[in-house]
Amino acid sequence: MSKAANPRRVGEREALAVATTVRGSAYKLNLVAGLIRGKKAGDALNILTFSTKAMAVDVRKVLASAIANAENNHNLDVDELVVKEASVGKSITMKRWTPRARGRSAKIMKPISRIRIVVREADEEAGA
Repeated sequence: MSKAANPRRVGEREALAVATTVRGSAYKLNLVAGLIRGKKAGDALNILTFSTKAMAVDVRKVLASAIANAENNHNLDVDELVVKEASVGKSITMKRWTPRARGRSAKIMKPISRIRIVVREADEEAGA
């Protein structure tokens, strides 16, 4: 008895990449993800390359992975790819403590986030 095939989580002409442990808050990550939603994949890579935000490095890696998945796993045309979805969510939070005055302590919260990027091959007819 063989193992059942894992069903696709995205459409037929789409590719997906997920990063589950991005060190930083979901709010800051979502600001960067908002820059690339709906853009062509090449333009989105350029935006992230020259962005001054620190989270742009991690988002760029995930986008590059989604583009590579589209090309190698799903045989999609790289020049026609568009960022269909760039969603961000919270993951775990590391909790640390630091000493304060008079024998007290204070919390340090170190958030970890996840990002999911879906690229889609654009229709040639829709652009014309």
